[in-house]
Order: sequence, then C-alpha cells, then structure tokens
Amino acid sequence: MIFRKKQLLSVGFAALCASASVPALAANYIFDDLRVEGLQRVTAARVFSAFPVQLHQTVSDEQLTSASKKLFATGLFDDVRLERDGKLLLLVVKERPSIEEIKITGNDQIKEEELEKGLAQSGLKSGQIFQRVALEQVTLELERMYHALGRYSAKISTELEELPDNRVILNVKINEGDVATIRHINFTGNDRFDNETLQKRFELEPRQAWSLFSSASQYSRPKLQGDLERLKNWYLDRGYLKYSTDSTQVSVSPDKLDVYITVNVTEGDVYNVREIKLAGDLVVPSDEVLDLIELDPGEPFSRTKLENTREAIRKRLGKEGFTFANVSAIPDLHDDRTVTLTFAVSPGKRAYVRRINFAGNVTTKDEVLRREITQMEAASASTDSINNSKVRLERLGYFKNVQVETPRVPGTDDLIDVNFTVEEQASGSLSASVGYSQSSGIIFGAGVKQNNFLGTGNDVSFSVNKSDTVKKLDISVWDPYYTLDGVGRGISAFYQESDLEESDIDGFSTDSFGTKMSFGYPVTETTRLSMSLGADSTRVRTGDDPVKEVLEFIQEEGRSHAALKLGFAVTDNRLNKGFLPTAGTYNKLSAEVSVPGSDMNFYKLGYRGRFLFPIGNDFALKFRSDLGYAGGYGDTDQVPFYEHYFSGGLGSIRGYKGNSLGPKSTPADSSDEDPSAFGGNVLVETGAEFIFPMWFVEDQSSLQTSVFLDAGNVFATECASVSENCTEGVEFSDLRMSVGLGMTWLSPLGLPLEFSVAKALNKKSGDDTEFFQFSVGQTF
Repeated sequence: MIFRKKQLLSVGFAALCASASVPALAANYIFDDLRVEGLQRVTAARVFSAFPVQLHQTVSDEQLTSASKKLFATGLFDDVRLERDGKLLLLVVKERPSIEEIKITGNDQIKEEELEKGLAQSGLKSGQIFQRVALEQVTLELERMYHALGRYSAKISTELEELPDNRVILNVKINEGDVATIRHINFTGNDRFDNETLQKRFELEPRQAWSLFSSASQYSRPKLQGDLERLKNWYLDRGYLKYSTDSTQVSVSPDKLDVYITVNVTEGDVYNVREIKLAGDLVVPSDEVLDLIELDPGEPFSRTKLENTREAIRKRLGKEGFTFANVSAIPDLHDDRTVTLTFAVSPGKRAYVRRINFAGNVTTKDEVLRREITQMEAASASTDSINNSKVRLERLGYFKNVQVETPRVPGTDDLIDVNFTVEEQASGSLSASVGYSQSSGIIFGAGVKQNNFLGTGNDVSFSVNKSDTVKKLDISVWDPYYTLDGVGRGISAFYQESDLEESDIDGFSTDSFGTKMSFGYPVTETTRLSMSLGADSTRVRTGDDPVKEVLEFIQEEGRSHAALKLGFAVTDNRLNKGFLPTAGTYNKLSAEVSVPGSDMNFYKLGYRGRFLFPIGNDFALKFRSDLGYAGGYGDTDQVPFYEHYFSGGLGSIRGYKGNSLGPKSTPADSSDEDPSAFGGNVLVETGAEFIFPMWFVEDQSSLQTSVFLDAGNVFATECASVSENCTEGVEFSDLRMSVGLGMTWLSPLGLPLEFSVAKALNKKSGDDTEFFQFSVGQTF
C-alpha cells in the first residue's frame, strides 16, 4: 500500500535520538491503524510486540520516540522511521542482514568447533541476524583465546560478503602467529630457596638450546597457573603455612615473541605440628582413626599428608556405609610457629543402596556382572565393597573399561544408586581363523573359542586346528559359577597328533587323546583351590632320524602309555584386569601326578608368578617367574621325555628360537653335528618388563608395549645313559638372557597378536637365536 505522507514524525532513528535532547512539541495523537513496511524475514507480530503503542489511545511525541528506541534496541533493524497519515501510523524499517554462513580459515591450534561455539555465544551463527557490535566483541575474544595459548602475535580479521535477499557470508581469517617463548623466569621474595630450586617446580622453563624439541619454553597462561599452584603445594608440603603468591607479571617483547615472567612470593615461616586432635562423631574407634593420620607431632606440616589423611578417614567411614561423610582439617596456628590440627568428622546419615545398575553390556548378561558384585542392594553402602566389585569386573577380562558412579537418589539424603558402566571387548572368536607362528608355522583353525560365550561368562572352546607341527581336536567348557556360591566346573577332551620334528625337537612325534574334569573352589576373595581328574593315552612314533634317547626309552618302556592324572592348584589373583593388566599380583602353585596303576608314575610341580607395580597412570613395572619340576616315583626313575619342559621363543625367553634351549638330544647318526633340544625336567624362567604407552594410540586398553629383560633355561637332573649332549644339574650360569621390545594387541576379532624384537645377550655355541618373533591368532 502507498501512503501519501501528510506529516513526518521522524526521519529515522538518528533523528529520534537527536530529538530526545530537544523539548518536544506538546502534540498528542490517536491512531486507528498501525502498519509496518520493509519486512522480509522478521514477522509483523515480532515488531508489534516490541513497539509499545496501542491503537485508539492517546500518545505523545515522547511516547512515540521511546517506542521507536525500544524497537531499534531489538537489534533487528538498521533503521526505524515513523510516518503518520491521519489516523494511520506507518513503521518503515530496514532489516539487518542475516548470516548465511560463517567461514573460518587459518586455524590450526584451536578447533573450528570451539571457535564456532564462541561465535554462537555472542550471537553470530548461521541463520541469525548479523550485528556488527557482536562481531567486534568476538574478534577481541578470539584474540584473547590465542593470547592464552601464548600466541600474542595472532591477528583476527573479518570480511562481509553480501548476497542477494539481504544475506551475508561472514569470513573470519585467522593468522595464529608464533608461540611466544619464555626468555626468563624470575622470583622475588624468596629468601629460603634460590631461583633455580623454585624453577625446578615449574613445567615451564626459559628457552634453551634444546627447546626446539620441547614445548616447555612456550608460554601458556593455563600452564603458568598450574605451575603457580604446584609451587604453592611444594611450599605447603614443607610447612610454609603462610606462603602466598602475591602477584605475577608477564611482560611481552615489542615483537610479541619473547615473554618475561616475574613471580612475587611471600614464604613465611615453617610450622611444625604441635598436636593432633579429633572432633565430631567418629563412628569408628578413635584408635583406628589415629592410625590413619600420616602427620606426627614435631614434624613440619604437609598439605599432601593432610589431604591423604582426610581421604583415608573418609574411606574408612565409607566402609561403614557413611558414603557422604565430611572430614575437614582445621589448623590452629600458634605464635611459636607450631600448628594444632583438628580433624572434624561429620559422618552424616548412613547411606543405603537402592539399586545396582549396569550399562554398556550389549553381549554380557546382567547376571554375569551381578554375580561379581559384593555390594548388595538394600544394604548399607560400603566403598570397599563397591571398589572391590569394580576390580572383580575388570578382572574378568571381558571389558576394556569399567566405571562406577554412586549418585544420590533425588529427594533423599540416605539412598544412593550404584551405576556400573562397562565397555565390552572381544574375548574370543566365533569363526574360522588363520594364524602364523614362527614356532608352529601356518595355523588353520575353525570353531568356537570364547572366554565369554554368548555373554554367559562361560569359557567354551570347540576347535579343529592344523599347523606344521600339530593336528588337534579340542573341546572344553568351563563354568566359573557351576554353583551359586562360586564353585566352577570344567570338562575337556582332546585328540592330538604332534610332529615335533617340525619344531626343532627332533627324533620323535606323539599321538595322544584324553579327557579331564576339573573343579575350582573359592577360598577367599582372590584365592581359588582347583582339583582335576583326567585320563590320557600317548603313543610315541619315531621320526626319520630317531635320537638315541627316544630309542632307549621305547626299548625300556614301550611305545604306548596310559595315565590317570590327579591335579591340584592354588591360585591367588590380585591383578587389576584379566587381559593386559597393569597392576596387582598373580601367584599359582600347581601339582599333577599320575596315580598308581598308570603305565608310568611321575609328577609335575609348577609355579607361576606375575608382579606388576604401576608408575603413575600410564607406566608400570612387571616381574614374572615360571618354575617347573618333574620327576618319577615308584618304579619310574625319570619323567617320560614327552612330558619334558622346553624353553625359548614368545612367552618364554624371547630372542631365542622357540623350544631350542636346554639339554640336546644325541643323534643316532654320529655325522649329525646339529643336535636339537630334547627338553628337561627342570624349568627356570624369569623376566622384568617396563610397560609404557604408545603415545600416538588413543585406546590403550587392547594394546601393551614394553621393554623387557628375559632370563631362563631348562635343565636335567638326570640324563639318559646314552646321552652325549646332556649335563646333569641346574647351573644358573647357563641361564640365557635377552633384552628387547615387545608388543601385545588384542585385535577387534578377539585374536591376539604378539611380536618382539630381541637381542640375545649371552648366546652360546649351539644356540639358535631370532631377532624378530611374532604370532597371530591361535597358537598351541
């Protein structure tokens, strides 16, 4: 609609603002109609809601001016004009452009998502109305973000690209500049410690010749704040209770590439502990609480020991169900530079568990997880039981990660839920597989091998495998909860043909079959007693070039032997995870004996130990030991040679060829100058590893890398009468040693991959060494 202007009330918002300082004419108006002209995207309803003028009411010039200002203040318009035609009031507006797109270029140090989030918080977002004032604020904010990273030379520029229909593209161009490096860090007010001592408390450090390879000299405001807090804690741990950081000055060179830091501190005096008191409702005997206190009268105050004590008391109360207990430490400073510490205990109400929930277990059934939980529903909450439940879940080996939370039930002050969140990992294979091992050659396998079969928690293996050395059919089932109280039962059967000539164990091969039933009984939380009864039959076959020891054995004992075996084992497992643990201990003592009436009477004793000590969050030390002894009894003087121990290769002494160490056989052909390993009845293996993370791999739960030192060998306490390459007795000087780098990875299919590169340290004549060793998939 076209209006013939009879009276112009305002020529724009600028005129309105100017008229505010000029006495308004004493004019009043009544309008019967109100219309808007110039709208494109903004609705008329939005305009009328922001323009406080009602029809059929008397309004003055001042009221119209005020209403126009309020409409302009919405930020939707570049210009607002009022025009009157009799009883009609016309609002003529010019909309601000809308943002079609925001393009950001030049950013490497800050992700585009973070920059876009900052723009959106200031009202700059695709589809929003463009406001130049907000853009100027955002430019300053982006520069501030880069300054916090030490990039004082960063520059932010913006350009508007106009599009049809009153739209614009906002181009944000970033020049991140270079990181300013620290030239000098100075401390003032430090009388007790020199600058060099305090500097060692900082991660930041002045630029040195080697700083090209380190970020320690690159200035960052968050890093500086962290260093200042670290310095404060260092002083407080030495008794300087009145230490304070008074101020910090950060100066930047004119070219904005060098930073000079000055830290002004007040050290104060050292305060020793005068007395320790307890206050509040202790709940537990005071003697127990006092035993948890790490600070002693007469020694300097230490914040770390103070916090450790507070946490220890809180955990002790949590063990009794007081999950929300509060323990505060109140220091009372005296003029003689001593401090009295009062630990005030407020246990609050005893907390009870309403519900235990599980999340993330897509395959594993809830009952498999629930039977590992030692914290009961409707019982008082115990931090020990909850943490122990978490460890038991991790120890299963089914999960990459286990997290637990204990949120308070809304609307209550004495109820919590215990929520376990697990991340499952492949724990076996349900398909055909192909693998390779240097000791066994190409391995073909088909069947089921899972430690958590169909999510039931049962270990199931049904496999047919073939390699260069072994053909094997194996069926086994292990139910760790055959009874509700944790008694496990296993049943297995096997048939195996072994061509050991292909494993550098010349002179014989065996065919064997058997079955076994085993039971495991929980003795304590971490200890299990297991027993087994099995029967097997073994037939010895001579190879193309049988060695003298085998020929003598067959002549004296025959080729076929049946045995009924009893087995016993005690296992104490305190590892933090079932696969690739990083902390805890594992000890197993085992014994197996063929019962009287078997064709041959012998026994085998074994010990396996694993000791892992975490160093920080990502590193660990691991020590291992594997010991074995086998012997005969009754009418049997020696253990059958096919029950011998062998050493060398992956899982043993890396760097030496698999099964190559220990006593050698005596070839029937005297011209053979390369006898092979014959094994022995004594096994001694040990090793130490330093476990470290691969810094470029985000998920470390299925990968473990380490540098290692292995040592071990096998020995014979009694040699066959025909042996020419066997020395009786255990000589520790004959232990073989190697050092190298190893890696174990659980692939997404559940198949383990292991490799090592190792250097044999004390190779002797006749030893076979291998620098690189690996295996993929199932190995025998």
